[in-house]
Amino acid sequence: MKVNSVSPQRLAIDTIRTLSMDGVQAANSGHPGTPMALAPVTFQLWTENLDYDPSEPMWPNRDRFVLSCGHASMLLYSMIHVAGIRAVDAAGKGTSKPSLTIENLKNFRQLHSPCAGHPEYGYAAGIETTTGPLGQGVGNAVGMAIAGKHLGARFNKPGFDLFDYDVYAMCSDGDLMEGVACEAASIAGHLKLSNLCWIYDDNGITIEGHTDLAFTENMPEKFRGLGWHTIVVEDANDLHALQKAFDEFKKTNDKPTLIVVKSIIGFGSPNKANTHGAHGAPLGEEEIKLTKAAYGWPENEKFLVPPDVPEYFANSMGKRGSAAQKAWSARFAEYKTKFPKEAAELQSIIDRKLPAGWDAGIKPFAADPKGLATRVSSGKVLNMLAPHLPALIGGSADLAPSTMTLLDGQTDFEPGNYAGRNMHFGIREHGMASALNGMVLCGLRAYGATFFVFTDYLRPSMRLASIMHQPVLYVFTHDSIGLGEDGPTHQPVEHLAACRAIPGLYVFRPGDANEVTHCYIAAMKLHNHPSAMVLSRQNVPTYDRTTMNSAAGAEKGGYVLSDGKGTPQVILMATGTELMLVVQAQQKLAAEGIQARVVSMPCFELFEDQEPAYRESVLPKAVTARVGCEAGIRLGWDRYLGLDGHFVGMSTFGASAPFNQLYDHFKITTDQIVEHAKVAIEES
Repeated sequence: MKVNSVSPQRLAIDTIRTLSMDGVQAANSGHPGTPMALAPVTFQLWTENLDYDPSEPMWPNRDRFVLSCGHASMLLYSMIHVAGIRAVDAAGKGTSKPSLTIENLKNFRQLHSPCAGHPEYGYAAGIETTTGPLGQGVGNAVGMAIAGKHLGARFNKPGFDLFDYDVYAMCSDGDLMEGVACEAASIAGHLKLSNLCWIYDDNGITIEGHTDLAFTENMPEKFRGLGWHTIVVEDANDLHALQKAFDEFKKTNDKPTLIVVKSIIGFGSPNKANTHGAHGAPLGEEEIKLTKAAYGWPENEKFLVPPDVPEYFANSMGKRGSAAQKAWSARFAEYKTKFPKEAAELQSIIDRKLPAGWDAGIKPFAADPKGLATRVSSGKVLNMLAPHLPALIGGSADLAPSTMTLLDGQTDFEPGNYAGRNMHFGIREHGMASALNGMVLCGLRAYGATFFVFTDYLRPSMRLASIMHQPVLYVFTHDSIGLGEDGPTHQPVEHLAACRAIPGLYVFRPGDANEVTHCYIAAMKLHNHPSAMVLSRQNVPTYDRTTMNSAAGAEKGGYVLSDGKGTPQVILMATGTELMLVVQAQQKLAAEGIQARVVSMPCFELFEDQEPAYRESVLPKAVTARVGCEAGIRLGWDRYLGLDGHFVGMSTFGASAPFNQLYDHFKITTDQIVEHAKVAIEES
């Protein structure tokens, strides 16, 4: 079926619009209006500006495009299809297969379709990050821009500019209303990330109606206050004005750019354009026909892609991107011969692999009854890793002196020194966590730190890290009532259970300095899961491993720390600072002739990964008398304790007092463990 004669640009734009309309209608679910409005913006960006090779979509120096308004996912899927982006193999190399076929688009929002309701990282090449929860995409884009600046500062040499990519994020009113977006924008403005461009779709419509029901901010003025350059494009269909805005962004070298684009949601729809009716539901078959007629499109054709459209993309974006990618590859090949050390470090980052000798700096901690707070030993282990792990970079939400996360001998990541490896995220936990996702998506092993209770502020980003299988590292200190006088507002009680409830997040709560070491080793080996180190403010003894089992057992998530003689009558389990209490309880029970086994359980998730035979060797089913101890709530422990098992921990919020008084007050004591152990034995 022939389309009415129009310019090749208009033909491509209307193809994107109609594919999006048809996909949403086929699914009878989705958001058609935003793709219809933003098709010209995305078209102009991709065909005339984006340095991106569709045949090698994982090329390290590609420009990144993030659809932060992930509800408009059919826009991205349509772009991937018409741009001819290729699927990649397990090594990230382009193949001859398309990333998304027309059949994939027809199966939008269906089970096992790569065209999920919101873009899912890893489902198809061309999807740079998982978006949908509003504000997360723009936060990820900040992290990608940070990574680009850092990699360029670390590895670029005269005549060898390996990293100079730009990051474009398309965002909605909803994105910019979310607090995480403001945090991320503030970080970006402070850091003067001139390689970052947010494109704000100012269509004035949300689900409930017009945005002025709840949202009357002056966005250009707000962002200027945050240190951004701002541009306003009055008409999303004005390709010349859009190009002028993109050119202005590229010339801005001292701050990020916000391009505010005025658009009409559901553009072209006779009855639903500029209404919330075009936002979150299909247009309907009849309205689609009317809209296609308004475009000069065959009314009854569905998923029509005129052959001139892919050809247009191939001759613009495709040729430009291919030339840039091939020039980069040749440059990197020469770089390898001239700078072999740097090239090897960079290759490990690109390949997302631990470099040879990454653990060469690890040293054991000597036995010490006084010991260290696990936050202190954590800081020491980070500094053992940093010299041998070039991808390691991170920082804290204004708590570095307390979280012990500064890398010794490393400079700060700041404007004018993007090679620094110590980040300062400010008091912006959510923005920090969202940026970490973007950094790790670019190959860095990024970490972020705060007090454990403030995981409440960053949980959505942590959840997305797990959904995307990204090895983000979180360092959470002040892990329990053990932080003392700051009281219940700052004392995590339910947080261990809440973090363990996130599928795929590996939560580590080590019980001494050497367990900290081995938990970090285990976390570094996790390439497809995020890890959370949960660490204490108060000291714990460093155990004598000549009388107790090796802390290497922590790398299996749970292990027998200390055993009695013969078959144990009771198993005592603990994590973190409470490990010393069950060790003391074991000694008291032994003095009364009761044989107890002490099991350290620093990471439930890792323990569940072990073979059943190993788990049985640690927690034999025959021993039903079990006591768990943790300064948190019981939720999650029953799989190891059984329904009749005993638990010594918290069931309320904490209180303000010195930590030792709090442990006595809440009866998290050695004597309480001993008492429960005896009762458990009687009941078994």
